[in-house]
Amino acid sequence: MKIIYAKDYGDMSRKAANIISAQVILKPESVLGLATGSSPLGIYRQLILWYEKGDLDFSAARSVNLDEYWGLPADNEQSYHYFMHHHFFDHINIDPARIHIPNGMAPDAAAECARYDRLITEYGGIDLQLLGIGRNAHIGFNEPDDHFSKNTHQVTLTQSTIAANTRFFEREEDVPHQAISMGMQAITQARKILLVASGEDKAQALYASCFGPVTPQVPASILQLHQDVTIIADEAALSRCPR
Repeated sequence: MKIIYAKDYGDMSRKAANIISAQVILKPESVLGLATGSSPLGIYRQLILWYEKGDLDFSAARSVNLDEYWGLPADNEQSYHYFMHHHFFDHINIDPARIHIPNGMAPDAAAECARYDRLITEYGGIDLQLLGIGRNAHIGFNEPDDHFSKNTHQVTLTQSTIAANTRFFEREEDVPHQAISMGMQAITQARKILLVASGEDKAQALYASCFGPVTPQVPASILQLHQDVTIIADEAALSRCPR
């Protein structure tokens, strides 16, 4: 693992955006694994600015998102479809036909999960996977468990994840309790992985993921086994990690 210290959230976002922009410039048809949540927002804003300046071209890029809430339609303002279009896709020149996000309203969850895995395989895997990390060290919606979930799957969210996501909803009871998440196989087979973290509330999860044992109870710890992982985090998030 390569750990890069950032001064603050803005510095973290710029450093991470640099890595993604280099990927797109060097391989315009890259398959980008993308994430939602507050951590990547600054990255997307920076990439949009560079696109608007004419420095980036996403017309040949392809994207596969990590996850989606189960039971939320794509036009719901809290869905990850809406998030990605509102904060990123609607502001760049990516081909809509090359944008892929799990369908949280699919009539058959198992069939949708299998379809998503086939799609990633047909694309030849992910070139660069962007990840955030949950307070309980989840990546995507791969929650702490007694095993690593290999394939895309329907997951019941832990109470800590529901509580953390309450800030995006009017009430905690409005937060969906299930989601579809890319599995660990597609994530760990990505050619490059970029994980970003900001804030003291991520410090323990980051420390356990980087320096603790590899265990499904700490889902992000599996990244220790990957050959090309870059972690960019601010001082608060890395406060428990040795320099």
